[in-house]
Amino acid sequence: MSTSYDFDTVTDRRGTWCVQWDGVADRFGVDGLLPFTISDMDFETAPEVLAALRTRLDHGVFGYTDWQQDDFTSAIAHWYTTRYGTTIDTGRLVYAPSVLSQLSQLLQMWTSDGDGVVVHTPTYDGFRKAVTGLGRELRGVPLGDTAALERELARQDSKVLLICSPHNPTGRVWTEAELAEMALFATRYGVAVISDEIHADFVHDGHRHVPWPRVAGDGRWAVITSASKSFNFPALTGSYGIIGRPADRTEFLRRMQTAEGLASPAVFSLTAHIAAYREGGAWLDALRAYVTGNLALVAERLNAEFPGLGWEPPQAGYLAWIDVRKAGVEDDEALQRVLIEQERVAVMPGSVYGAEGFVRLNVGCPRSKAEAGVEALIRGIRAVRAARA
Repeated sequence: MSTSYDFDTVTDRRGTWCVQWDGVADRFGVDGLLPFTISDMDFETAPEVLAALRTRLDHGVFGYTDWQQDDFTSAIAHWYTTRYGTTIDTGRLVYAPSVLSQLSQLLQMWTSDGDGVVVHTPTYDGFRKAVTGLGRELRGVPLGDTAALERELARQDSKVLLICSPHNPTGRVWTEAELAEMALFATRYGVAVISDEIHADFVHDGHRHVPWPRVAGDGRWAVITSASKSFNFPALTGSYGIIGRPADRTEFLRRMQTAEGLASPAVFSLTAHIAAYREGGAWLDALRAYVTGNLALVAERLNAEFPGLGWEPPQAGYLAWIDVRKAGVEDDEALQRVLIEQERVAVMPGSVYGAEGFVRLNVGCPRSKAEAGVEALIRGIRAVRAARA
């Protein structure tokens, strides 16, 4: 018997200390904007996750916790087997407070000051901050430029290839052949690979996520990920990784315990992961189908208003990456001013990801909000074009 889920109901998130709603002024300088920004969603998490959290909460005792338990590690293995047809060695798993905390430790393990970290452009801003904040050199390669990728990896001081799979902000899903080629280059030039796969569960129909362990070979590598993105519980903290070499895993765990002081993971994170991966698949499938409808709406409205745009939904995720230059917008700052001052919406400018002329519209939300967002964007584009005429 199928279960029906309600994704249309609007949940008021204001006053919950959430970054997307309550923190909008920190990035845009104005309070009260309707936000389509940071990549979390406006939906309640899966009912199976909520039920598990309530049960754990009702227990009432919240002592120190150990993540190295079969309930947690086997749930991850189960998810990879059933979702991706991939068997993972649970002895390679690690836990960390967040994906970015994993990234920071891995970069410190595998690089030194001034070393090069190769990324695809446009680039998730969290990557840029992590790499440059540690004194490493961020080396961008245009998405899809294989020759440029190999050139950068061949440089003697390029030490890590950092990929987002699927890619953020574009929503691009790498094919197995593309990933295998990256693995070949990395092995050839002795470069470690860190694959951020936090958007993997949101791959849309017609595409398939290939976990990095499927192509990794004998090189040095790590996958960093979490259920928090797809099941919408980042506020619970918690992530996990898969590290290829036993010695690297041991060193990572040592660093987390000493440099980071991680003695006990968040129990609600473990609880949520286990429930999501054991019981939440049907909810996630329904949510992904709903978000596909939101993205179809964006495509229909944008392409009807601006026939030259030719916008297509992303292959993964709920982030609409839109080249507004094709709609006749040549001034990014003017568009942002109109969106903020006249339309009262917050939409991420492409400059955040190193791509002028783009915006990133988050439609991980009830359809009514997605409709409001795309209509505001359409009016904003019209206003900028009219002012230029």
